[in-house]
Parts: sequence; C-alpha cells; structure tokens
Amino acid sequence: MIKESGMRTSCVLMLASVLAVAASACGGSDEAKVSGQISFMAFGEPEELKAFRDVIAAYEAEQSDVKVQLIEASDRQDLLARLSTAFAGGKPPDLFLINYRFYGQFAAKGVLEPIESRLEGSKLFEQDDFYEQALEPFRFGGTQTCMPQNISSLVVYYNKDLFEQAGLPEPSTGWVWGDLTARAVALTKDLDGDGVADQYGLGVEPQLIRLAPFVWSNGGELVNADGSGFALGSPEAQEVVGEFFSLRTDYRAIPSDEEIESEDNETRFVNGRTAMLLDSRRATPVFRTITKFDWDVAPLPKFKRLASILHSDAYCMTAASKQKDAAWSFMEFALGPEGQRIAARTGRTVPSLKEVANSEAFLDPDARPAHSQVWLDAIPNIRHVPALSTWPEIEDASEPILEEALYEGAPADEVAAELEKATKEIFARAER
Repeated sequence: MIKESGMRTSCVLMLASVLAVAASACGGSDEAKVSGQISFMAFGEPEELKAFRDVIAAYEAEQSDVKVQLIEASDRQDLLARLSTAFAGGKPPDLFLINYRFYGQFAAKGVLEPIESRLEGSKLFEQDDFYEQALEPFRFGGTQTCMPQNISSLVVYYNKDLFEQAGLPEPSTGWVWGDLTARAVALTKDLDGDGVADQYGLGVEPQLIRLAPFVWSNGGELVNADGSGFALGSPEAQEVVGEFFSLRTDYRAIPSDEEIESEDNETRFVNGRTAMLLDSRRATPVFRTITKFDWDVAPLPKFKRLASILHSDAYCMTAASKQKDAAWSFMEFALGPEGQRIAARTGRTVPSLKEVANSEAFLDPDARPAHSQVWLDAIPNIRHVPALSTWPEIEDASEPILEEALYEGAPADEVAAELEKATKEIFARAER
C-alpha cells in the first residue's frame, strides 16, 4: 500500500508539472499575472514629471491589476534626503529613479535589489539591446544593480536667433574650444550702454561634471586610475582648468555669481539672455516651451579629441520591497520599447534602448531640437565619473572650491591642490 500510494502521488505530481508547463507555454502562467500597488519616487521639472505620469498611465492601462504611486521629490537633494530617511526607517519606495553618480551610496549599503537575473529572463529585451555605456556605471561589484532609462550627454544648447543677429556661424561638429570662447565673447553684449552686460555668450556651472569632458578631451584624467583621488595636477588637466576659469575672470563671457543668484543659467537661456548653455537632454522639455526664439543643439567643442560625459538615470528596485514582481513588471514596461517611446516623445530622455534611440520617437524631425542626432553621435566617446559610494560627498566638497575659483579667480595648480586636500579622506573611504 505504501508503495502504491507513493506511485499514485508521484503520478499526480508529474501530471501537475505537465499541466503547469503547458499553461506556461500557452501564456497562462501565474508568473505573468502580477497585482498590487507599488511606489515609485522621482524628481523633475513639471514637464519631466509629466513624462513619468504618461508612462505610468500607459502601463496601468495594460496591467490593470497593478497601480503605481508616483512620489514626487522637489529636486535631487530632496530625493536623496527622502531616500536616506526612508531606508533608515525601513520603509523605502519599491522603485526610484536616480543618477549613476548618486546610486553608489545606496548600493554599498546593500539596500538595492540586483536585477541581473530578471534582466536575463525578460521577454521584452536583452542586455545587448541597451547601450553598454549606460549599463556599465550601474554595475556595483560587477552585478547589474539598476537599469538605465537614458544615455544623455553634455551638449551645447544655443539660441539660433542671437547667432543670426550677430552674423556668427552656428556651432557645429568639429569646432574646438577656441571657437567656443571666441563666440561666447562676441555674443556677450551691453545692450543698454550702462557698462553692465545684459546678454552673455555662455552659461556653465562650476561643477566637476562640466569640467570633466574637457579634461578628457585634452588627454587628461579627472580621477586617478585606481579611483583614489583627483588627477587634476597633470599639464593636460591644468590647461583645461585654466581655460575654464578664464571664461569669467579674463573674458567676462559668463554671468557673475551674483547674477546667477538672481537668474539661473537655464532661466537666463529661456529668457533669451544667454546665447549658449552647457546642459544635458534633461533641459529639452523646458526649452520646448520657448516661443520667442528658435534654438538647437551642437556637440561639445574639443581640445585634442572628442569627449563627452554621461548623464544617465536608472530605475533601482529596493531590497525591502514586498512587491518585487509588480515593481519589475512596471520597470520592464518603462524600459521596454513602448515605455521608452513614451518618455522619448516628451523630450526628457535619450533612450538607453538602441531600437528606440534610433527611431522617430527620439529623432522626430518636427520636434526641437532639430539635431537630436548629436546625442547619439556622442555615445562612442562618452565617459563617466566613477560610481563611488562617496561620490556625492566628493562633488559637494568640490563645488565651493570650483565656484570661488571661477568667479573670483585662482591659479589652476592651487585649485588642484585644494581639491585634493578637501577630498582625500572622502576618496579613502569610498566603496566601489
């Protein structure tokens, strides 16, 4: 009886297994059926947040059993502060969107859910469908921890009307740093004759991510090969640092710090008072609201070689999430062809999915900027800062030093020494 009962049980289990396989093959697997409510935290301008809402609406229309709650942070600092508080309190969102420069602090604490196995099992895409330059910075300890939604880079936005009025050639592929400087000087004007510039040729922030691509372009490095500290003392880096600061101290081609306090660079460009602006794709939705003048984008000028810097955000899943299947379901949709097309049409992203990046959803000839191809052309020469756990602290410590040097003036070698001193301890305790 025991043997016969065991055989009957075995047969029942085998039959159940066969039925489960058959159901899966016919699309009837419970694995594909997810339900519940998930929370998703992100920040952005109103135009950017609309992109996320559009993706959520499309997803919920397809997966009616899953609801996505968008938690809106006011800015990046607010996002990081709220995430830190949420993790400390044991109640983080199921998903959040974060730039690669800032996710390392969370990955190092083990609070993120690696998605490599889910990526391998996806029916919507494969790893090779994404640009490697966007994937690589989101690998922590060699494991794909988060998935990038975009592969933007730094470009030059420019006011076409101001260039035409000044009789200057528009920025184009092949231009060099000297061209940028000359045009910035020519487009800086005192329009009312009061001795103070009303229009500036260029807008750029005193930040490492603005300085880095030009250091790389000149053959220098931002950080040592082992990631232990800055490498800005080399002749190649020193030349660039000096030229960068000269934009204000020598040429007066960018606004003063007091002027930026009253009207930031992005607002100044929107108002037609800055001819060129260095920024990523993130500015595009706001600039599409401009009606007073026409604008376009151009690649960064070079020193010796082409170079640009990655600006990429990724979806990260939290290890504490109790709705991981539902979270991945939304994440997979947002990163897939339909989700990325929706986001691309808002102007917010340079899609990380190759298929969509090379489609009309991104390269729409009827949508500004006219030359979105600039972002795709930059990809082969794009680089990123190291994804260190302490990188946010490194940027915070560096910014006031760079700000003072840009607006008040300082020798490049002294700036390099001060940066090294201010960040040595922070680099030393970084995890990779």
